[in-house]
Amino acid sequence: MTLDLLEFSAIRSGYEAGTITPTALVKTFLARIATYSDKAVFISLVKAENLLAEAAKLELEGSAGKPLYGIPYVVKDNIDVTGLPTTAACPAFAYIPEQDATTIARLRAAGALLIGKANLDQFATGLNGTRSPYGAPRSVFNTAYVSGGSSSGSAVAVGAGLAAFSLGTDTAGSGRVPAAFNNLIGLKPSIGRLSATGVVPACKSLDCISIFANCVADAMAVLSAAEGYDASDAYSRPPANHPLPAVPRLGVLAGKDKDFAGDVAAFALYEAALGKAKALGWELVEIDYAPFRDIAALLYGGAFLAERTAATRAFMRRHADDVFPVVRAIIEGGHKFSAADAFDDIYKVQALRQLTMAEFVKCDALLLPTAPTIFTIEEMLAEPVKHNSTLGLYTNFVNLLDMAAIALPAGFKPDGLPFGVTLIGPAFSEASLAVCADKLHNALGAGAGLTRAEPYGRYEGPSNEVSLVVAGAHLSGMVLNHELTSLGARLIRPAFTAPDYRLFALATNPPKPGLAQTPGFSGAGIAVELWSLSPSAFGHFVATLPAPMVIGRVTLEDGSVHPGFLCEAYALEGAADITAHGGWRAYWGASQVK
Repeated sequence: MTLDLLEFSAIRSGYEAGTITPTALVKTFLARIATYSDKAVFISLVKAENLLAEAAKLELEGSAGKPLYGIPYVVKDNIDVTGLPTTAACPAFAYIPEQDATTIARLRAAGALLIGKANLDQFATGLNGTRSPYGAPRSVFNTAYVSGGSSSGSAVAVGAGLAAFSLGTDTAGSGRVPAAFNNLIGLKPSIGRLSATGVVPACKSLDCISIFANCVADAMAVLSAAEGYDASDAYSRPPANHPLPAVPRLGVLAGKDKDFAGDVAAFALYEAALGKAKALGWELVEIDYAPFRDIAALLYGGAFLAERTAATRAFMRRHADDVFPVVRAIIEGGHKFSAADAFDDIYKVQALRQLTMAEFVKCDALLLPTAPTIFTIEEMLAEPVKHNSTLGLYTNFVNLLDMAAIALPAGFKPDGLPFGVTLIGPAFSEASLAVCADKLHNALGAGAGLTRAEPYGRYEGPSNEVSLVVAGAHLSGMVLNHELTSLGARLIRPAFTAPDYRLFALATNPPKPGLAQTPGFSGAGIAVELWSLSPSAFGHFVATLPAPMVIGRVTLEDGSVHPGFLCEAYALEGAADITAHGGWRAYWGASQVK
């Protein structure tokens, strides 16, 4: 089976159809890895016989209870895997862990198949991918250019089709910048949503495990399988949901803040992404980026650098000469700061946080470039600190403000190099950001990975939420829509019913439609919207639903079945058949024309 785009839906379809097995897929990946030209992507691989044995064991057990059954993945080599060395890209630091990191254990239980451990900027210090004695992975689109870092190998592995997803880590943008440079989704969850137990710390209070994937749906599936409170991680937090409005207000860069390091093509692609977001119906609001930029500068340019020093202090005392020169200089630079300096910078961030909160009064989330530009490896090696700082201009502030982010492909420059944008929202807003990121990803049409194949997996909200088909006054922008949005409901997508539905105008106040399935009738389908609510919000909504409206099962044109608005039969007697209008919004608009 040939998989040009390694989305989970394609793999699952192959398994269900019997055209491929986990064992066969593993062999395909091993062959791809063996022939891939960039040998700096991996630091170690699971032994082929062990990987094949695990795949065979999965086949015997079956897929029941395993949401990631047979999905091959790669992990950054600062995350523990039983039996494989953890190097953090420093051979002198290497050790063999006795147990999996918590997140790895959860993915293993979910049926995912680990292929190997990927290269990184040493001790996860950098955003470019050149700071490793194991070599510098290259962008899958042009080997003269950096892959982005520090999760360099993790991103290249997915971008090149060597894995279906991968784990990185993200402190300053390491799960987002490489996504941009390899045309991928890069999900940076809220701090503590994924356990960091078994992760070599860079800045322990800020570190997040991140996810690289070909589409938003896949990234969210991994998040769902791996998340959960872990008492052994001091920064772990139970998963939560911070809903954003169905039609978001997005904060975007004002003219004075559009810094692309002279990259005119990147500027043009950001403008195009803003235009596409506006066409999706989202409101764009210019913000003052200055306080965000000033926070970003403090992560590497202030006393926060000392947290990196603390993370490797014991090792550096004995092995400083074994550390990559640029990384050593950065880590040792933390010694120049005092405890008083650290508190001064904490106070600065808090003061700047107040300014960013004033900007968030204007918007619900941010839509920013992921990185201003991309550099060649030669350019990066010539100016390793300066250019690395440039790459973090729009990413460094996120964890200091305890925010969630999803990077997504946003097109290609004339030279064939990719560009990306990032949606950034409050902590635990991943589900709402994912809905927006999926829509924008598909609208921009940049595809995913090296193949640029268009994703066909769609993210339709978290699995623990309840879908609801809306046909009338609760449609977005209509008179009763606030009853949904006040409960945190989110618009998933517009849709049409199956052809055998008809629509009637009921004699109610306010006016409402009655949706009814009519066996034997064949029309064009009724325009509806698919929304998502938490189970508690859904229960509250149904409990307050007035007669003659009822919640039943509604079939959409794609064959999926969801809870949705229907009408008791008695109310349809004498009601006007308005099916020909195609939907309530069209009928209502026509009825208002005098």
